[in-house]
Parts: sequence; C-alpha cells; structure tokens
Amino acid sequence: MILDSEALTPYRISNSLVGFVLRRFSFLILLLFISPLFNASQTHVFAQDEEISTDDVLRVRTDLVTVPASVTDSQGRRVSGLMQSDFAVRDNGQSVALSYFTAGADHVALAFALDASGSVREIISQQRDAALKLFSRFKQGSRVAVLHFGEKAELSVPFTTDTARAELAFTSRLPLSRRTAIFDAAATILRAFAVGKSDPTERRIMILVSDGLDTASVTRASTIIREARALNVSIYIIHLPLYAPRDGRLAVRPPAKGFRDLAEKTGGSYFLVGDIKSALDPQATFDLAPVFLAIEEDLRGQYVLGYYPDDAARSTDTHRIEISLTQRSKRKLRVRALREEYNLKQ
Repeated sequence: MILDSEALTPYRISNSLVGFVLRRFSFLILLLFISPLFNASQTHVFAQDEEISTDDVLRVRTDLVTVPASVTDSQGRRVSGLMQSDFAVRDNGQSVALSYFTAGADHVALAFALDASGSVREIISQQRDAALKLFSRFKQGSRVAVLHFGEKAELSVPFTTDTARAELAFTSRLPLSRRTAIFDAAATILRAFAVGKSDPTERRIMILVSDGLDTASVTRASTIIREARALNVSIYIIHLPLYAPRDGRLAVRPPAKGFRDLAEKTGGSYFLVGDIKSALDPQATFDLAPVFLAIEEDLRGQYVLGYYPDDAARSTDTHRIEISLTQRSKRKLRVRALREEYNLKQ
C-alpha cells in the first residue's frame, strides 16, 4: 500500500508532537532525579568553601603572650632583618615554642595623654597634625584614644578607629587648674587599655606629653609601671620642661619622682624638648614632628614574639621572660625584652 505525502502530514505532526512531549517529559524526569544530587553537591561545595575560609583565617587565642623586643649592635644601632628562628624565649627558665612573630609594629593601640596645664596645652594644640600623622602610619584597624588631664583626667575619646574624633579631641580643653595629676592620668589610660577584648598581637603604646610636675596624684609611679608591664603597654614620654633659677642660672625644674621611669621601665623612650633659649623666648615655637617620627622609627625597629603558656605554667603567678639570639654569629648583638614579666591571673 502506498500512502501519499499529504496523508502522512497529520501523522508526522502528531508523531512529532508526541516525541516532543516525551522528550520534555523525559527531561523533567531527569531534572527531578539529578536536582537533589546537584543540591547536595552544591551544599557540599559551599560547606567545603566555608570550611576552607574558616581554616584559612588566622585565629589568635586570647592567652597568647606577646613580647616586644629590640636588637642593637655594638654601636647601639637597631638591627633589622632577623627571623623567628633567630630568637629563643624562656618563660621562668623553660624554653617555649614561638607561635607568633612579626617585625615592626603595624597594628597598634595608641593613647595620647595630654597635659592640659598652661603653656603645655598650647603647644599640644599646635602639634595635633604631627601627632595624628604618627597614628595614620599604622595599618587599618589600629585604635587611638585621647585623654586630657589637669588635676583630674578626662578621657575625651575612648579607643576608636575614627581619626576624625581624635582630631577634634586635641583641641578640646579642660578648665585650668593649679594642680596636675600625671600618674592618675596614666592610670586612667591603663584602665582604658584593660577594658574590653582586644587583639593580643596589637602593640600597645601610651604617649604622655607633660611638663613633668605632678602635684595631685594619689597613684604612684611604681604602680603605673607594674600595671603597664602587666598590660604590655609601653610609655613614651615627651617632656616639655619648666625652668627655674638655680645657682644663678636657669635650669630644668626636676620632674616628679618616677616620671622618667615610666618610659625607661616599660620599654618606651623619653624625649626632652626645648632648651633655655626657647624657655626665655615667649615667641618660641616647638616642632614635635621629629619626636613623633623617632617614636615611629623606634616601633618599626622592634620585633614582637608570641607564645602560648602550657598547663604547667598556669600554676605560677608571676612569669619572668628572657630572650636570646640562637646563632653564635649574632651573639655580639644585644637583645632586649621590652616586657620582662607577666601574670596569668591578672
């Protein structure tokens, strides 16, 4: 039997339609079958991604003990380029394995304690840009705080990452007072460091700008030094001295007992600014930019070592830290731990 093409046309159309429907139906069946597999695979991939991102993030335990250190040669010059393997650390005489190492101080918590008395406050106000330029040199996420003090201390700006807030704080003023409480102000700053959780790897710095005459504090310098060491805070002092007649000539008025020790015993530095000529000149101007640059260079030239105390170490209150260099070729270098002790129970 012969069928003409016209007779086949409806059949072909019908057959094509059925085939199309069957193909679409088969595709839907296949899609329904593989969708759970695809979703499971996709979920697994996402889970893997989440796992990787979690594992790749450097997590620092809060019990990490960090020790800033400086290394100098026989001429007193800072030595750079050392590696973690160049250092050996002992905790109460026992060797410890280093878990953290960095050269320099890119991440800081920087607190300014500013004397609000008389001529000192005018100098500080003029040095606002130089001071904040120092802070801007450190990595994003660094923190800054500003405190003014006379007889009482006022934390104008608690720790923040907002430089604009700190900038405004430099021009704020406390009422003039006849008395000054330097050590009480330093104690207030230390309490600000102690509040809340912070990154144990950040370098903690206090910059204290004052004429050095403490006439009102109830806190002793020895207490500040002990607490600063416990909190791993280094104090840098910028001394804007007052002058008084002595033996027929002008001489710097001696600062309060322990004032300079705040810097020298916490791993910071002491800077005396000005001279007799500037003291006699009412139009004299001060430029603290070189001082702030010296502080930055001092911090950049340091190393920060970190380790975790073991269970046996936790049974001891006070821990003494010793740092040495491992290679004999470097034994002529001088290494100084800027944090010599800590207390786990504080």
